[in-house]
Amino acid sequence: MNLSPKEIVNELDKYIIGQANAKKAVAIALRNRYRRNMLSDAERDEITPKNIIMKGPTGVGKTEIARRLAKLVGAPFVKVEATKYTEVGYVGRDVESMIRDLVECAVRLVKEERFKKVMEKAGAAVDDKLVKIIAEVRKLDRGETPADIFEKNIYEGYKKGYYDNEIIEIDVVDNPKPMELMPGAGEISIGSIFGDFMPKKRKKRKVTVKEARKLLITEEADKLIDNDSVNDEAVRRAEQEGIIFIDEIDKIAAKGNKGGGQDVSREGVQRDILPIVEGSTVMTKYGPVKTDYILFIAAGAFHVSKVSDLIPELQGRFPILVELDSLTKKDFVEILTTPQNAITLQYSTLLKVDGVDLKFTDDAIDGIAEIAEEMNSTSEDIGARRLHTVMENLLEEISFNAGGTEHKEVTVDRDYVISKLGGERKTKDLKKYIL
Repeated sequence: MNLSPKEIVNELDKYIIGQANAKKAVAIALRNRYRRNMLSDAERDEITPKNIIMKGPTGVGKTEIARRLAKLVGAPFVKVEATKYTEVGYVGRDVESMIRDLVECAVRLVKEERFKKVMEKAGAAVDDKLVKIIAEVRKLDRGETPADIFEKNIYEGYKKGYYDNEIIEIDVVDNPKPMELMPGAGEISIGSIFGDFMPKKRKKRKVTVKEARKLLITEEADKLIDNDSVNDEAVRRAEQEGIIFIDEIDKIAAKGNKGGGQDVSREGVQRDILPIVEGSTVMTKYGPVKTDYILFIAAGAFHVSKVSDLIPELQGRFPILVELDSLTKKDFVEILTTPQNAITLQYSTLLKVDGVDLKFTDDAIDGIAEIAEEMNSTSEDIGARRLHTVMENLLEEISFNAGGTEHKEVTVDRDYVISKLGGERKTKDLKKYIL
């Protein structure tokens, strides 16, 4: 997708409130990828992505910005926690596993695209197969009807969905589940080791016609797809378009560079991440993957440690530092009303299932935002996640009483908000005076 930085920011604005600086930084980084792809091979090899560190409290949109960015352009994207990794020599996830995860994501993306292209052809073949199975099951109902007319009648009924819930027996490939031999070493499928030398094991399954169609279409489409070209394209996309979001990077920063104890282990993880970010080649089951052109976005609250506590070499590989702001009452009001997936809209949609038409007045939204801001300032600042706590407490009684047969309209106003959440405010005020 060829979007200008302004268009990228406009798309992000539909889901994320505020944080203009962070949006601008990621939009430029994404556009630079497009610019790089327009260059000659020689020029392209000289230009590497400018990695970004996002600094800000939890729940202000760091992960969401990166995730929406990747979704916008269909780029392979993985989110990893820096705290999950251990330095070489310890049991746990090794840093190279983030690249393997990225390639797996790229393979899924490419396969989905190829599936869509062959779905019509695969669907036609599966429909013919299922009609024959249904005809075989129902042959006793045939009576004196000639075979061709009988099968035509079955086909017409099948297309209209008459047999969707009928149970039939089909023959499917038995894919053994992958096992993790060692923690952090990745999964391996024992069956796939000998897959190229032995025919695939099949098994009988009793399923509905509707479910059988899904299973058989996946199997049929898989036959029409060239898996080698899928893997090659996936590796190329992971290398050239991949985005890795490293969360909680502040947790592996040595506080004040004092050294010793846990700080040694933290620094070890940083030194292991360094070659991945700098550019190296990681072996995966799909072949070698170069990490030179992957875009890395790191994020952390940096409450205790500072960005400068990271080792200098790693800091140098993240030249762009963006600070995200804590959310204000105005931000909370916008979060509750503006995004396409606004939390108020989510609750209204959920309760509509039980015949409740939920509406919020403007002063109710204002009251919810005010309480969320107060709770964040007097206790732990958890950003927009605070709204989930507030909304659950506010709508608990309405949700509990919903589920009847009659349709009803419920309007939440400021008085209702104060009656339900006023106690939260008093509790937080008292906590200020408790040592």
